[in-house]
Amino acid sequence: MEGFENKENGSGKVRNEIFSKAVRAGKRTYFFDVKATRRNDYYLTITESKKKFNQDGSFFYEKHKVFLYKEDFEKFAEGLEEVVSFIKENQPELTPREDMENDDPNKVVEKFTDVSFDDLDEEE
Repeated sequence: MEGFENKENGSGKVRNEIFSKAVRAGKRTYFFDVKATRRNDYYLTITESKKKFNQDGSFFYEKHKVFLYKEDFEKFAEGLEEVVSFIKENQPELTPREDMENDDPNKVVEKFTDVSFDDLDEEE
């Protein structure tokens, strides 16, 4: 694991990540990183990363980050467990096709219907 140079006050002190775990889940990757404060208290950062594309075809990573401190671990874990259990018990399973269509809310799903223009009367 690579550290970074802390350039505050010119100290040049290197701080390392303590532990890191990447979880690939479909189109997203979640990073769980244990880091230490200056007083050597551990905390967790959870980062969601998703590859997005610009109109010109180039890509970038959209990232969202949550910082979780050890005094909040228990309540966070309890809340997460409760919400996950609720979803598992109350949300019906999606079929694979529904799952694909609903995966990206910005994606345009094109559906076509056969239309015969010969049946239309043109008025001149």
